[in-house]
Amino acid sequence: MRETIITVHDLSVELGGNPVLRGLELSVAPSELVAVVGPNGSGKSTLLRCLAGLQPPTSGTVSVFGAAPADDAAFWRRVALLGDEPAWYPGLTAGEHLELMRAVHGEPRMTVEAALDLFALRERADAPPLNLSTGQRQRLSLAAALLRPSRLLLLDEPERGLDAGFRERLGTLLTAYTDEGGTVVMATHDPDLAGRARQVSPTDGRVAA
Repeated sequence: MRETIITVHDLSVELGGNPVLRGLELSVAPSELVAVVGPNGSGKSTLLRCLAGLQPPTSGTVSVFGAAPADDAAFWRRVALLGDEPAWYPGLTAGEHLELMRAVHGEPRMTVEAALDLFALRERADAPPLNLSTGQRQRLSLAAALLRPSRLLLLDEPERGLDAGFRERLGTLLTAYTDEGGTVVMATHDPDLAGRARQVSPTDGRVAA
């Protein structure tokens, strides 16, 4: 039987009495890069929240690593989520945020110095995140997500605020992550980023591989 990291069966979600997802089927294998595509309001972010255990289904089931996703330490040791901009710690610089991520999550995938270089933040390492531009803060969020060890990346519009050149670099970084054995599920509006991935749409219902 084909191994899966994620299995979604007959998933439906209603928010405020309005249907957002209906009867969704999805399976994601190890080392896959999956792009969840569709217009605003089609349920992309809701699906990611279900996969992260932050949105309970109205009906159906969601399994991640063989169990229902849970908002606990064991789950987050294997899963990294990039959604809305995080609440930055006051008084910490961009570099110190990455140092904190390294300290909390253990053996990193790269050093803090390498992350600062890779995400073009070296010259802004001593600045508080709120003093950075929107694009720089997004690169810092991505650096934090990719620095820490994980087996699954859940990314909600990771291209937000990035210029064209860095969007291309992001695609290369995500491909490298899957080449190392990680799995990526991202909601995106960027056609080039989505073109690197298997594309699925929540409105299609059945989107299993």
